[in-house]
Amino acid sequence: MSNKIRVRFAPSPTGPLHIGGLRTALFNYLYAKSLGGDFILRIEDTDKKRYVNKSEQHIIDSLKWCGLTIDEGPENKGNYGPYRQSERKELYDLKIQELLKGGHAYYAFDSKEELDLNRKTHEEKGKTFIYNAHNRLKLKNSLSLEKTKVQQMLEQNQDFVVRFKTPEKTEIVCEDLLRGTVRVSSETLDDKVLYKSDGTPTYHFANVVDDNAMKISHVIRGEEWLPSLPLHCLLYDAFGWKKRPKFIHLPLILKPTGKGKLSKRDGELIGFPVFPIKWDSEKGEVLGYKESGYLPAATINFLSLLGWNPGNEKEIFSLSELTSLFSIKGLNNSGSRFDPEKNVWFNHQHLQLTSDNSLALCLEKELIEKGIDSKGKDLNKIIPLIKPRINFLSDLVSASKFFFKDPEVYNEKSLKKFNSEENQKLLEALSVFFKTIDPFDSQEIKNSLELCISQNKWSFGKALGLLRLAMVGELSGPDLFSILELLGRKTCETRVACLLKVLKSKNTH
Repeated sequence: MSNKIRVRFAPSPTGPLHIGGLRTALFNYLYAKSLGGDFILRIEDTDKKRYVNKSEQHIIDSLKWCGLTIDEGPENKGNYGPYRQSERKELYDLKIQELLKGGHAYYAFDSKEELDLNRKTHEEKGKTFIYNAHNRLKLKNSLSLEKTKVQQMLEQNQDFVVRFKTPEKTEIVCEDLLRGTVRVSSETLDDKVLYKSDGTPTYHFANVVDDNAMKISHVIRGEEWLPSLPLHCLLYDAFGWKKRPKFIHLPLILKPTGKGKLSKRDGELIGFPVFPIKWDSEKGEVLGYKESGYLPAATINFLSLLGWNPGNEKEIFSLSELTSLFSIKGLNNSGSRFDPEKNVWFNHQHLQLTSDNSLALCLEKELIEKGIDSKGKDLNKIIPLIKPRINFLSDLVSASKFFFKDPEVYNEKSLKKFNSEENQKLLEALSVFFKTIDPFDSQEIKNSLELCISQNKWSFGKALGLLRLAMVGELSGPDLFSILELLGRKTCETRVACLLKVLKSKNTH
């Protein structure tokens, strides 16, 4: 292997990319880029039964949306391809023969029924059936059968698998950069299937062969693969590959309760996305972070701190900042609780860092899609008013709608609050008041209104409340005087008249 850092994200295309998988990809990316290395995408599509056609593209599109640039992969050809395991069978066939000839693997002809019977027999005796040195010579394989018989069975195309011959009475010592030394007795391991009966390699075999062939320097993956580490180390030894990759097994992302692994079901129950981008399934469309109004920078920032600590109190980072700061020393070896509220907080913070012009372009696009006319409105002046009040890009239209359309309904509680003849008279006076302001800008409106309220001994709170209700339809929103300026004199007068009409109609009933 070369000294260059080379890492791989190697998902199986059996469904959409989960944010747990995205975090694994992110840590691989950050580690590689922090040290000037390569980030490789390898599609491990050997499981034909669980293969889902759209999964690969979902994985690629998700990484692109997050800004995790792939150096080598199915769409970024490098010197170590192909990057789909289904296209690497020739290499696997050569390597499995190498293990068979070297005595590190063997043919096993046991049927599923025979194996099930063995398991049942062991269970009845209170034992666990393990296919290894304890009983492999009692089973139907090339170690127990005569060579001629084995050859005959192969020529007759009888179903078989290829199993790894786990060494007897051996202590397997593996190193994990996060967890330290891992020691396992070979007596506890079974002879894993390396080649399935359909002629395809298993994950265990293919990923080891590929990691070596692709000169992978570090394997960064989820802790669910930690029990497989001894086998993978044994395979390296069996091939005579003296230099193994460095292994790092990442802790789990836990449920919001802190108990158990985060799942798609948790998102459905609590109401947060678990996929980076939308997934079209047979059961319908499932929205991802992108469609729910999250920014890719916020999503990455949030995930980076689930299992990693920068070593200071700072929480808001760009992808480039994360890249420069990332180190293995900052990784945790225990699970991190997924906090949906914190997730929203990160998005809010990143929205505040987004330029007004960028958000204005997003708002313009959303308005067009929803058929809302924004002609004559300066979106770059509207954005600063609504920006502090939004958590998602999807909030842009709802937070600004009153700038483009008169309120269709008024908050019922607020209407009751202001439903009096006194307030009707105040509204009538305010309608006249608008005609006297020149220039019609926020500061002049504020100064004039304060003077008018003082001279007429009106309630400041009532006057502003009535105006806000007329303009917005409710008693909350951005700075009122800025709203009035952007709406313009004519619109303000129209909306005051509309509210007045509604209040009068309520008094007649």
